[in-house]
Amino acid sequence: MTVPPIEAAQFGAGAAPARVPKQTMDGEMFLHLLVTQLANQDPSSPMDTNDMISQTTQLASMERLNQLSATQDVSLAIQQRLAVSALIGQQITTGGDDPVTGVVTAVSFAGVNPVVTVGDKQIPYGQIITVGMPDDPPAVEAPIQDPEPETTEPDPTVV
Repeated sequence: MTVPPIEAAQFGAGAAPARVPKQTMDGEMFLHLLVTQLANQDPSSPMDTNDMISQTTQLASMERLNQLSATQDVSLAIQQRLAVSALIGQQITTGGDDPVTGVVTAVSFAGVNPVVTVGDKQIPYGQIITVGMPDDPPAVEAPIQDPEPETTEPDPTVV
């Protein structure tokens, strides 16, 4: 009787994806390094407490800087949306070999970068080189002046 060999694939070991190493330094990696350093230190000369406090302070600083960076990214995106939205009704000119000049009629935020619509052309926000008032501004009606209000003098007989 012949017994077939046992293969690793029978136990699911062959189906596991290969571990992909992290490409960025984050708080989790920093803590892992600190714990590994503490576990492998020489018991006769342990790590200086000042060094440990310094490293944990560096971890806290790194985490705060990451949070600040994320907040700045959100703020930049909001400012960019406001700036692009303000272009509606403005005349723009694009750069490049085939410059386009016209009045922005719409803005799209569907992609990664905003896109403005001039006529039937979609133009990425980054290609705009000038912004100005339209050549033919819309007619503005003069405000209607209110007639002077009637002034009534108080009746001197009424007390």
